Amino acid sequence: MKKLKVLTWQVHGNYLFYLSHVPHELYVPFDPARGADYTGCFNGFPWPNTVVNVPVERIASLDLDCVLYQRPNHFLKDQYDLLTADQRRLPRIYLEHDPPQEHPTNTRHIVDDPDVLLVHVTPFNRLMWDSGRSPTRVIDHGVTVPPGIGYTGELQRGLVVVNNLKRRGRRLGADIVETVRKAVPLDIVGMNSEEAGGLGEIGHDELARFEVRYRFLFNPIRYTSLGLAVCEAMLLGMPVVGIASTEMAKAVENGVSGYVDTDVVELISRMYELLRDHDLARKLGQGAQAYARRRFNIHRFVRDWNEAFSLVTG
Repeated sequence: MKKLKVLTWQVHGNYLFYLSHVPHELYVPFDPARGADYTGCFNGFPWPNTVVNVPVERIASLDLDCVLYQRPNHFLKDQYDLLTADQRRLPRIYLEHDPPQEHPTNTRHIVDDPDVLLVHVTPFNRLMWDSGRSPTRVIDHGVTVPPGIGYTGELQRGLVVVNNLKRRGRRLGADIVETVRKAVPLDIVGMNSEEAGGLGEIGHDELARFEVRYRFLFNPIRYTSLGLAVCEAMLLGMPVVGIASTEMAKAVENGVSGYVDTDVVELISRMYELLRDHDLARKLGQGAQAYARRRFNIHRFVRDWNEAFSLVTG
């Protein structure tokens, strides 16, 4: 298909970095005074030259092919502030990163429009949202890891990779981490992880080399989308322990790629088992890696996004 010019926003840096693998140009609004979604794409990732930061006052002059919305305020407000009437009539996609939070099953999505493609990042998310009249499709995550780096697991400790854990509270499992840390050696990394007694943020380029030394990744999240950190860890060959809710219940298979359960006491028992048995951890890590290579393949991710763009642009 032809190279498209797509307007989107900087919402999740990791996701946008993986999305930048598509063979299209991504135009990202830049105006820090407007908040986090307008900080642009600068440091932190090896952005390709197909990602272009655009001052908001220049957006109306762009010759675009498609608009990719990612937050309610983009769709409900920003498009009317920033885009021309012609730009608002362009092919549109809304990328929904999360499951519904107001009510897990009875929340109507803000996009209720047969002319807007609603893309969910997991089958669980599509299952739970009431997507109304909007056509939907699921595009599973696609991730990459640095070549030559793989699981070693020599540290007899678990690792949690969650941004702003303390601020996001029970939904992200802050209380679960506190409970587990009383029984199991566990480190926390991520943005503002110091607030939860963690080690701070590890840059995207350094995270893989840092985390592969840990015996397992622990995902304490009760209710959100499937974290990219989980997908990346699995692709590195790390076994994963987590809460058996949302897409995690499908992504991790007990005894094959790690352990998931709704009983934290049971999870602690499984963590002890992995800390004692390095060979078992390596075996589960191999299972995790094989699964990630099938499901979270970056080439499949790019193909799925190309199909979505082709669908809406004709």
